[in-house]
Formats: sequence, C-alpha cells, structure tokens
Amino acid sequence: MKHILPSLLALLWAGATASASSVRSAAETEAISVTEINNAVIMTDTTTIYQFTVEDGKKQPVSLSQYQGKVILVVNTASRCGFTPQYDELEAMYRDLHAQGFEILDFPCNQFGNQAPESDEEYTSFCQLNYKTEFPQMRKLEVNGPNESPLYTWLKAQKGFAGFNPQHKLTPILEQMFDKADPEWRTKSDIKWNFTKFLIDRQGRVVARFEPTDNAEQMLPKIKEAIAVKQ
Repeated sequence: MKHILPSLLALLWAGATASASSVRSAAETEAISVTEINNAVIMTDTTTIYQFTVEDGKKQPVSLSQYQGKVILVVNTASRCGFTPQYDELEAMYRDLHAQGFEILDFPCNQFGNQAPESDEEYTSFCQLNYKTEFPQMRKLEVNGPNESPLYTWLKAQKGFAGFNPQHKLTPILEQMFDKADPEWRTKSDIKWNFTKFLIDRQGRVVARFEPTDNAEQMLPKIKEAIAVKQ
C-alpha cells in the first residue's frame, strides 16, 4: 500500500474506539423522505435489495429496484484510507464485467477514522480524477450505529462478519486494534472498516460478504459465479 503504516494504525485505533453520534445532521434531515421509505420496509426472509431507496450524490432518491436482474457489489468507501487504492481494481472489474450485468454501488462513509471528510461533490471529483471511476456513487451515509442506513441494517443481517483474510499483511494489525477496543468484536456483524463489500445476486439476495482485506482475486470467483446464473 502507498500509505504510511503508522498513520493507518492511528486511524484504525481512532475508528475502532469512536462512538457514533446520535445528533441528527442537516443531511439526515434532508433525507427524511428516503428514511421514511426505507423504514416502511418490513424485513423478512423474502426481503431483497430492491425494496430499498438511497440517494445519489446530488441528493436525488434512487430506488434500487432499477438494478433488478443485475449482480451488484455494494461497498462502503473512503478517500483517505490505506484501502483506498482498491478503487483501481474495483473500476477494472466494473469495466470488464459491466456488459455482463455487473454493477458496483459506491457508498462513501466517514465513520472510520474520519477518512471521507469531503462533501459528496468533492468526493466524486476525487474518485473520477484519481481512479477514473465510472460506477454509480451514492450520497455519503452511515453503516453502523443509531443513524445507520436501513440498507446496511439489512445487509449486515444477511451476512455477518466471518473474519479477515489471514494472508493479508494488515490482518494481524487490524485484529490487534479491535481486540483492544472490543473483545467481542468477532461475534458482531457490524462493518469493521472502509471497503467492506456485499455481493448481491440477480434475485436481489446477499450471497457473499468480503472484508477490506479481500482483494479482487478473492472476490472474482464469487462474482463470476453470480453473473453466470441467468434469470
């Protein structure tokens, strides 16, 4: 990775120990209509991603039903993270597989070490300038805590945390940081850090969860398997 490891460690610890604010922000107030739509979703075994609505970077509602029949990778991202260079491989996968019905939905999130502090417009400009991203980028949201997006409440309920990639060089460091912050962290389904991904099949169901320590090599077999299943 291009980032300096000590800086990453400090941010990992800060993010692991920080608690989510319960104060409603101006952005959350503006998004109340979308929140109401999502809160009306009754989550059952038959709930799919198509029942949720999010906002794009211009604060316009986006019904995820428009992606019906697609294979979707949902990812929470940040611009100043040691995992940010994963944008390169995400964009490469998108360009290679988009014509086969593959979509990536990018959700910036500033909950982990304040590593996505930009406005939505600034964030989009950063990604397009530095990584030439073409896949859809949504409005910044929260993935854990009292203000978390209902979409992420559902995603986490479908696939919990199953461990970091043991072969990744940052896995021991991540585990040490989280052990200090919460001895029970392995048993919880919450999002651990930036660039956690959920794979959605053509029926709108979560079929896999990939942690930040999983790269394209680990994800591609599952993604291609989902693409191969036609409706």
